[in-house]
Amino acid sequence: MLSNNRQLKEVKVAEIKEKLAKAQGVVLSQYQGLNVEEDTELRKTLREAGVEYKVYKNTLVILAAKELGIEGIVPHLQGSISLAFGYEDPTVAARVLNEFAKTHKKLELKAAIMQGDILDSAQVNALAAIPPRDVLIAKLLGSFKAPLSNLAYLLNSIKEQKETVE
Repeated sequence: MLSNNRQLKEVKVAEIKEKLAKAQGVVLSQYQGLNVEEDTELRKTLREAGVEYKVYKNTLVILAAKELGIEGIVPHLQGSISLAFGYEDPTVAARVLNEFAKTHKKLELKAAIMQGDILDSAQVNALAAIPPRDVLIAKLLGSFKAPLSNLAYLLNSIKEQKETVE
C-alpha cells in the first residue's frame, strides 16, 4: 500500500514537472473563498483562453519545482494555491486571472513563473496589463503603416497639383 501511494505521488510530480517545463507562463493564485459557481466560471474562462487550470498539493509542486531548479517559487506555495498554465502566450493566464480577480476579490494572484523567472504579485499584475501578442503586433504594423500612408498621400497631392498646373 505504501509503495503504491509513493508511485502515485511520483506520477503526479512527473506530471507537474512536465507542465511546468512546457508552459510559457504559470500563474499561482490563492482561490480560497470562491464558491462552486465562481470556480466553475473561472475554469470556463481560463479554458476558453487556452489556459490549463489545476490544483495540486503544494508539497508535490515543491518537489517538481526543486527538480526543475525553480525553487524561488517555494515561498509562494502556502495555503490553497492553484496553478494556471499558459502554453502559447506567457501573459494570457495572468490577464484572465487578473480580470477575474477584479470582480471576485477572494481570488488573489500570488506569483508567476515566466520562462524560468519568478515574479511576485505586483509583477504579475503588471504583466497582466500587457496586451495580447496579436494586439502588440497589430500596433507595431499600424505604426509602420501610418508613415507610409502619409508619404503616399503627400506624393498623390504633389501629382494632383502638377496635373492642375498643366
